[in-house]
Formats: sequence, structure tokens, C-alpha cells
Amino acid sequence: MTLEVAAIIGDPVVQSLSPAMHNAVFHQRKLDWTYVAMEVREDALTGVLQTLGGTSIKAFSVTMPHKEAVFEMLSSVSSNLGEVDESAQAARSVNTIAIRSGRMFGSNTDGDGCCNAVEQAGMGIAGSRVVVIGAGGTARAVVVALARRGASDIAVINRTESHARDAVACADVARIGSVDDIATTNILINATSVGMGSQESPVDAARLHSSLVVLDAVYQPLETTLLRNAKNAGAVTVDGLWMLVHQGALQQLAWFDEIGDVQLMRQAALDELANRALHNPN
Repeated sequence: MTLEVAAIIGDPVVQSLSPAMHNAVFHQRKLDWTYVAMEVREDALTGVLQTLGGTSIKAFSVTMPHKEAVFEMLSSVSSNLGEVDESAQAARSVNTIAIRSGRMFGSNTDGDGCCNAVEQAGMGIAGSRVVVIGAGGTARAVVVALARRGASDIAVINRTESHARDAVACADVARIGSVDDIATTNILINATSVGMGSQESPVDAARLHSSLVVLDAVYQPLETTLLRNAKNAGAVTVDGLWMLVHQGALQQLAWFDEIGDVQLMRQAALDELANRALHNPN
């Protein structure tokens, strides 16, 4: 039996939950596939992509810090590595690669994964006012997906105004916002890494209110300071693991034309987190 291989590329990747999530789906479907983590330095990325297209690896996830660089490579006519779809083109970021006939097809599931997680919590996107914190590749993908699903107003908050303008340019209903917009918004999304492994929050607790749905893309810890403060304010909270499993389920769709089981993938990720805590209590 020959195993087909899928891989996540990034730096670092040792903390990734994607192998646990995707291997659970492969096992459920009885597929002869395995999913592995590959740490790829930025200075090695071009060579790795040029090499891997002709190997047994047939599917990729792309994580930090390579999403934008992979987009540039796949969208470049001169590279001749492959092409990108509308989701990646709009966000200028790739997190998913499918290999077909030796060519790479890049897409981005971050935005729709985020929206699916919000809608699963009971909040419809259409007609909603949204504040997005951040302006990187993930934030741009989220802005694109929110606009496509009918959000009426998207306020982008970022410390660097030029980056905020880049994110705003992704959608006609997006604009540069401020923390004052949170008072009148329906949905608040943190698309930065603020709070990852720390007690930091991108928003002062006093600005949160009970009419909000708050999604934090950070999933380590599962309950970030932002989500804890939002819960205390009476808001509906959505942890970053829901976004992660929803975007992963959509990656399965890109690779196999069948969406992944989000409940199965979440449980596999939770089991992996519990196992890590057991063996590394500190």
C-alpha cells in the first residue's frame, strides 16, 4: 500500500493541530493518506515549492509566515508553478494548495472558515456590522468573505494605517475604523496573534457589550483574555479552534470535493491539546 501525503508548511509548525485534525478525517474515510508537518524556513520556501510539486505530496496547508509569499509565487506568471483562485487573489494570501496534473492550485479557506464559525454560533453575516482587528493575510481573507456574504459595514482596525488600507481595499463595504466602532457593531473578529500564549487582549474590556458575537482567531489558549472579557460582558464567544476546524474542513473540500466533519476535527484537535498538556504540564 502506498500512502498519499498531505502536509502543512510553515515556520514553526511543531504546534500545529492540523495533522491531528486531517488524519482523523482520513481515518474516518478510510483513505490511504497521511498528513505531516514540514517546517520550512522563509529562505527555503521557493526551492521547497519547486521540488514538492513533483513528489508524492498531493495537498498542502500553508501557515505563518508563508501565506502571502506562496500567493506571490503561485500568482506569478514567471514562476510557472501553478495558479490561484478568486479567494486567494482577493486576499493576496494562500492557505490551501491542491496539486493536479503536477500543477499547484492555491486557494484561501480562512475567510469562509471564520464566517462559518460565526454563523454556527447563530449570527448571520448578511446585514451585519463587523469590526475586524488586523490587516494581514488572515484579516484580508476574512474581510473578503464577510463582504461576499453580505456584511453591511466592515471596520478594519490596525496599528499600521497603510496595512489597514490594504485590507479595506479588499471590499467595497470595508473602511478604516477605530475601537469606537465596537459600540455599534454586531460582530467583532480578532484576526491578529495578540493573546497567543499570553494574557494580552487587543480590545479593552470596557468596550465589549452583550450585543456582540466575538470570534478570536487565537486558539492557544482556547479561552483568551478577549473571549473571557467578552463572556463577562454577556457577549456570545467563538474560540479560534472553531475557525481552525472550519477552514480545515474547507481544505478537505478543496482536496477531495467533500467537506470535512468539523465536529470530528474539533474533537481530534481537543484530544491533541489534552495529550500535549498531559506530557508537557508546564
